Amino acid sequence: MNTGHDWQKLYYVALLETDWTTIEERIQAAENGIRARLLEFSLNHGGTPEENQTITDALHALTVLRNEVAAWQESKRAS
Repeated sequence: MNTGHDWQKLYYVALLETDWTTIEERIQAAENGIRARLLEFSLNHGGTPEENQTITDALHALTVLRNEVAAWQESKRAS
């Protein structure tokens, strides 16, 4: 199985999701895609330095997005 840059598609889908009721699913799918790519690295090679940095940046951005979703959900519960 060669996921290659499939994780990037999942990542962009999560970033561009506008329905905050389903965004958590998109974030999870992106994280799963990244984990699959990291598994490929461990099985064959370490990936390029550029892709490794891109993955690090993507994981950070998904964490920020997940925090924004949590804040939005909290504001909905408070109102």
